[in-house]
Amino acid sequence: MKTLILKKIILTFTLFYSVCGNIQSQEGCTDSLANNFKKDATENNGSCVYKADMVSIISAYPLDDVLSETSGLIYWEDMLWTHNDSQDPILYKINPADGAISGNLSLEPQINVDWEEISLDEHYIYIGDFGNNENGNRRDLKIIRVSKSSILSTTPEMDNIYFSYEDQTDYSPQGPNNTDLDCEAFIITDDSIFLFTKAWKTYKTRVYKLPKTPGAHTAKLHSFYNINGLITGAVYKKTEGIIALSGYDFLLQPFVFLLYDFKGNDFFGGNKRKLHIDLPFYQVEAITTNDGLNYFITNERFDPTGTMQHLYTLDLSPYLEHYLLQK
Repeated sequence: MKTLILKKIILTFTLFYSVCGNIQSQEGCTDSLANNFKKDATENNGSCVYKADMVSIISAYPLDDVLSETSGLIYWEDMLWTHNDSQDPILYKINPADGAISGNLSLEPQINVDWEEISLDEHYIYIGDFGNNENGNRRDLKIIRVSKSSILSTTPEMDNIYFSYEDQTDYSPQGPNNTDLDCEAFIITDDSIFLFTKAWKTYKTRVYKLPKTPGAHTAKLHSFYNINGLITGAVYKKTEGIIALSGYDFLLQPFVFLLYDFKGNDFFGGNKRKLHIDLPFYQVEAITTNDGLNYFITNERFDPTGTMQHLYTLDLSPYLEHYLLQK
């Protein structure tokens, strides 16, 4: 009897370790749209590789001249909200159906030094005054936090989240567009802000983490990735598990960089797909979405090429719908 029991125990442990081994061996690319899709993979290890693709514009709407430097975009209360990237301390509400301005809200006495991004969570709207491309040596980087309920009552209640980068020790002037610590994009999670840098020198975006509470904080380096481009905007759909980054390369070829099927805050640990936008020589500055499939982007006016500011819509459902259906 003892021998039989011992054999059963050995068999149980053998089967257990065999199953564990099989589970571990099922890591691989789980995205059926990828070139290297592994049908029997049960856990995404971030290895998916995709063919190059170009996304066409679905619709285009001219923006008012007052929005020539549009530089951030959110979808809230069935409307789009944007702002300019300097001097103008105003949020503009625009109609997503035609790009027309339907209202505005002054955030004075806040000063727009270089507002580059806007984001939101359940209770607040956040505006990033952290553009740093002039010399790379700003010491007044901050994110303005505005109560949503106060915006609806037209009397904005605001406070500030100040920060510095943990690995910046040199504050001497670097010259224009010559720093990897410029920033034009961030996302908000349950308890933190994640900054995605605009890396002029290396094209490798760094992600920094800081608390989303008022005060002075040190932005801690969280991760980095070779985007091979300049990141200008971000939107995070928490429920859907999707981050979409906007940007352009050194030839002003705009793109959307998708991050999805990642675990926790390991943003680059899942699928990473770069989609070029069929808008050559356009300086795309902002991105947002309501449903995770259809996206809005804006570009600022670019006088050297005679490009005017516009609101555009993109349909990314061919790239993301299959993923959302599996969630």
